Amino acid sequence: MVASPPMADAQQEAETYGTYIAGEWRPATSGETMENRNPANRDEVVGRFASSSAEDVDAAVSAAEEAYRTWRFSSPMSRANILHKAANILEARIPEVGRELTREEGKTLKEGIGETTRAVQILRYYAGEAQQPSGEHYPSVNPHTLLYTSREPLGVVAVVTPWNFPIAIPAWKIAPALAFGNTVVFKPASLTPLTAVRLVEALAEAGLPAGVLNLVTGSAGNVGDPLVRDPRVVAITFTGSNETGAELRRTAAERGAKLQLELGGKNPAIVLADADLEHALGHVVSGSMMSTGQKCTATSRAIVDRRIIDRFTEMLADRIKALKVGDPLDAETQIGPLIDERAADRVAGEVDRAKQAGAELLIGGQRLGNGLERGAFVAPALFGGVDPDSRLGQEELFGPVLGVIPVDSMEEAMTVANQVKFGLSASIFTRDLGRALAFAREIEAGVVHVNSETPGAEPQVPFGGMKGSSSYSREQGKAARDFFTQVKTVYIDPPPPSA
Repeated sequence: MVASPPMADAQQEAETYGTYIAGEWRPATSGETMENRNPANRDEVVGRFASSSAEDVDAAVSAAEEAYRTWRFSSPMSRANILHKAANILEARIPEVGRELTREEGKTLKEGIGETTRAVQILRYYAGEAQQPSGEHYPSVNPHTLLYTSREPLGVVAVVTPWNFPIAIPAWKIAPALAFGNTVVFKPASLTPLTAVRLVEALAEAGLPAGVLNLVTGSAGNVGDPLVRDPRVVAITFTGSNETGAELRRTAAERGAKLQLELGGKNPAIVLADADLEHALGHVVSGSMMSTGQKCTATSRAIVDRRIIDRFTEMLADRIKALKVGDPLDAETQIGPLIDERAADRVAGEVDRAKQAGAELLIGGQRLGNGLERGAFVAPALFGGVDPDSRLGQEELFGPVLGVIPVDSMEEAMTVANQVKFGLSASIFTRDLGRALAFAREIEAGVVHVNSETPGAEPQVPFGGMKGSSSYSREQGKAARDFFTQVKTVYIDPPPPSA
């Protein structure tokens, strides 16, 4: 279903935002800015942002390096208090920040508010983690030796984040980095800089010392490359494409930087014949289509028992066809635009490519008109009878596109689910506890759901993928401490007795 066209807010002069370096908001050294436009209405300029250069990156890293000298020795309690205060500040601004997130990223207002709320929860969680026990005491061969370990921060950390979760992902990287005593240079996606500004504002207003957190906005070439190549940056945490991830592996290896990667997914939802079909339907549609399919954990393959596939596919087609596409600020809208015109053209092109390769397009996939031409809108697409070895069955499309793959057994479903290069998230729908447990044991994915959609991650548990979906590290929960700290082993022996 196509909704009414997006209505722009009352036009006003777009604000200009600078970088945040050494505790100050400042323009880019060059004085240049970049425009950020609403993907639902390209005529609306959301804001103008500093177009930073290598010179700005150098200043940010220098500020972080200087601040680390004292921040690393600060009390964990004081760090916790700052994060808790930042959570309170951001919480008071949830409606405004959620709306701005929707205007610059395109997800629905409900999702934008929900993501901002999640960022508040993450800040609070790591305020608590900063106060947890750190290190261990060990027995020694020498009964008089005090032998223990402590966890210490790494140093200056580069945080490079994507546009699809422009406040939640930065929060779950920045909060633990700061909680455990590191300093940060934050490079957000150039498509969603406003939400990044709002997160930094909350942390700065909470009392974060100058230089502990620095923000540089701009292109990957002008900002990202010099940042990750700077020898003073000892660790890099990145969420984004597999192509960029591969480049970062080489860069980090060349200079010995610690690296954390969260990359793509081709996430399956297996629907067995004994499943509650109405329940499975809701979760598969939500998992594949919400946020316009622009989640690394989105469901892109529905692997369905052949005995129920005709009925289930028909139900999917009806439900997806009824989704309301349009202005994401409209409370009735379910599907907003893709992030920009290039993404919309790419997804529509992938749909055409799959059709030409012989895949059966059941509904959607086309660029939308009827008043939606000013935005990056694509009709949600459903393919039936997908070949699991095809591009559609193997590659991440990152859009509202779902392919249905028929299988004859649980064993075949598992084979199909695992025969991709990714291993981020996976789900199964069944009433059989034995099959659910077998799935959890055998699926090659870092996040496993039984009778729920493939997206979904709570901040108190580890998050990350297997195979090509990550660098085998984990984010969030207590696992974050493993990346953002290093272990020091200390032997203390008493001095010999006085003569």
